Amino acid sequence: MKNRFDLIIFDWDGTLIDSIDWITHCLQTAGARCGCAVPERQAAKDVIGLSIDKAMRALFPEADETIRAQLVSHYSQEYFSKQISGDDLFAGVYDMLVQLKALGYQLAVATGKTRAGLDEALTGTGTAELFCATRCADETASKPDPRMLNEIMRHANVAKERTLMVGDSIHDLQMALNAQIASIGVSCGAHSEAFLQHYQPLYCLREPTQLLELI
Repeated sequence: MKNRFDLIIFDWDGTLIDSIDWITHCLQTAGARCGCAVPERQAAKDVIGLSIDKAMRALFPEADETIRAQLVSHYSQEYFSKQISGDDLFAGVYDMLVQLKALGYQLAVATGKTRAGLDEALTGTGTAELFCATRCADETASKPDPRMLNEIMRHANVAKERTLMVGDSIHDLQMALNAQIASIGVSCGAHSEAFLQHYQPLYCLREPTQLLELI
């Protein structure tokens, strides 16, 4: 796999940062505050990576537009109550990103987060300057639509065959398939290796820093 790629696009939650448990808690809290049935932990994990509106529709299919707006509001209030810092990154991730950039790779983020959520996380972790481009679900199409990947590739001026997607969820890997680019799964986040393997990743890693061993 060495010298095969020029652009590496990372998912954020569950791929670079250890946030799955917190997001799951926030989704469950939103449901409880709105008087909805609180989703099981895995059900909440299964929607991480989608846009927040798409996630709420999947988790709370009986909720009308007014309740969904309340769910999103409660989720946001709970999520932003926690200060994100570099300590929330998976061990070794910051150094991995620095090393990859020094090796000449262009790095990017494709996430289901809102722009406000990602900007806060990038600032809190001190990683904003490491990425040439970032795309969020509230400014383009939600995963698994490939639009955000196509936008990043155009911005970076890199062809599909020179682009790699790294993610922890089936939504990430399905998006990569839809964009016709290679992917690598990481099983430290929302979905297990058994689920990720159905989406044809080149490899499935236990942790993101194992990427350095491959490229």
